[in-house]
Amino acid sequence: SSLSGFFYASQTLDQIIDSDLTIQYLHIDDAPRFQYRGVMLDVSRYFFNKTTIKLILDEMAFYKMNVFHWHLTDDQGWRIEIKKYPKLTTIGSKRDASPLIKDRSRLDHVPYGPYFYTQEEIKEIVQYAKQLHIEVIPEIEMPGHGVAALAAYPEYSCTGGPFKTKCFWGISSDNYCAGNDATLKFLEDILDEVVELFDSKYIHIGGDECIKTCWNNCPKCQQRIRDNNLKDSEELQAWFTNHFKTYLQNKGRQIIGWDEIANSDILSKSAIIMAWRGTEYGMKAINKGSKVIMSPKTYLYLDY
Repeated sequence: SSLSGFFYASQTLDQIIDSDLTIQYLHIDDAPRFQYRGVMLDVSRYFFNKTTIKLILDEMAFYKMNVFHWHLTDDQGWRIEIKKYPKLTTIGSKRDASPLIKDRSRLDHVPYGPYFYTQEEIKEIVQYAKQLHIEVIPEIEMPGHGVAALAAYPEYSCTGGPFKTKCFWGISSDNYCAGNDATLKFLEDILDEVVELFDSKYIHIGGDECIKTCWNNCPKCQQRIRDNNLKDSEELQAWFTNHFKTYLQNKGRQIIGWDEIANSDILSKSAIIMAWRGTEYGMKAINKGSKVIMSPKTYLYLDY
């Protein structure tokens, strides 16, 4: 009964029509099983240009998928133009090398980048997706997986750096400093530009694989824990997540985060959990009263 339903009906006809443009007489009763039918694309580790993104959106539409989760930032590259912080792309969108395709323990020693999307390109892709009834959800990783940003602006880390955009995949112990008000302002400024580019009601803020070593050794982070009567660095991440949940909520947006953000009971139940480590993490969050998007790696990570 909606424009999206009409669009998906046209996709069904496109799938069953014969080469001579005839259709057998039939009755179709069709409805989606899942509200969220998504594809996540990580462009931090491997960059895909605008033309390729549109081809992916075309294929998604053909299969009636309706959410494009765009993983735009990580330790290995920052891929979105932020006008207030130009070094994010002049420095953070390139790295010295990448892992070899069939042996990730070695590097190819080939400089990679600078690769990023301008704000005009992002607007174009969002509009293209809208015509295909696909919602584009941006992901800006925090508080971990931010080394590409910290390579450009090391003052927003716990140690002050210096940092280089990561060449190997994996997890870094360098996070945004949760005890530094200037770091919060830096991330708020970035999100201000993000919400102007994307009209999705959801913003994904990452939250996975946040090793707390730097926070445990950081006087500012430890002071934040004391000031807010938090138990430990795990609760500090929940405090951090709640801060940005409220910030984005005041802009009419809702946050999504990877299932690690639900490790603490002080996390707001209005945060949506994306369960990647396994369905059991999704069920745990559901039982706490949170909404969940199931994306268990064993079934849904295509490189598996």
